[in-house]
Amino acid sequence: MNLQQQSWSSARNTCIVKTLANLGHYPTRESEKEAWFLSPLRSETQASFNVSLNKNLWYDFGTGKGGNVIDLVMLLENCSFQEALNFLSDNTISFSFCPDIPDTKKDTDAVIDIVQVQSISHPALCGYLRSRGIPLTVGNAYCKEIRYKLKGKEFFSLGLQNHLGEWELRNKYFKGSSSPKSYTYFKNGSKNLLVTEGLFDFLSLAVLENKLVNTSDVIILNSLAFLTQIQTHIPEYQQVLLYLDNDAAGDSATGKLLTRYDNVTDERISYKHFKDLNEKMNNEKTGSFKGTGA
Repeated sequence: MNLQQQSWSSARNTCIVKTLANLGHYPTRESEKEAWFLSPLRSETQASFNVSLNKNLWYDFGTGKGGNVIDLVMLLENCSFQEALNFLSDNTISFSFCPDIPDTKKDTDAVIDIVQVQSISHPALCGYLRSRGIPLTVGNAYCKEIRYKLKGKEFFSLGLQNHLGEWELRNKYFKGSSSPKSYTYFKNGSKNLLVTEGLFDFLSLAVLENKLVNTSDVIILNSLAFLTQIQTHIPEYQQVLLYLDNDAAGDSATGKLLTRYDNVTDERISYKHFKDLNEKMNNEKTGSFKGTGA
């Protein structure tokens, strides 16, 4: 077996349950043979995402998709096969760019403690922004470099502050948040509201439509789970532009808001061949077409 095959084999055997915990997803119920989660791929209220503990395979009954841990990381992180291998590599995960996986949701030592907030300057974070097609000036306009402690160790990450004053944390190998998790709300005194699903959707929009972003109020959901909470703001605006993902969860969330409010517009037509705004932006920059199709 060559080194590449060894890397693939080692990554494929990485525990799916622990990988999901590292990304902030925990089972709602477990048995000796399986674990059930609220799907990390879409918004739902009843757990239909199954992990076979014996086979270390997953299946999402809501989308009909399934596979091994590498397939899952590629979907969750919107990354390539090699990037997924890097994510799952023991050597990479032990590096301080990515914290250890909490053993349980109730682990009192797994609380994220913010140590320092500063402008983004660390080469690894600058490189991460660059790899996603985001200029450092745009990153620094909306995000910070966060130093935080978890289980007695110190780490660093990009940080986007939510409306409760806590932080969404992102780097190449880690996705999490300090508590309480919530949506982000930028107010510019506008009658126009932009709603994006995640951090890189918003940063991509800030690159593609800088004037629109600067003259609008913005909500970044940080999770589709906060869709209900943000609906109290929608009637306050003349126009609400939705930039959610082109997937089953995005379809469902967009459809609900379009049915309920007359001032809501689905803007996904502008990136209908791509999963999200970041994928569209990076394809346009390279002049290639690697979209998922409409």
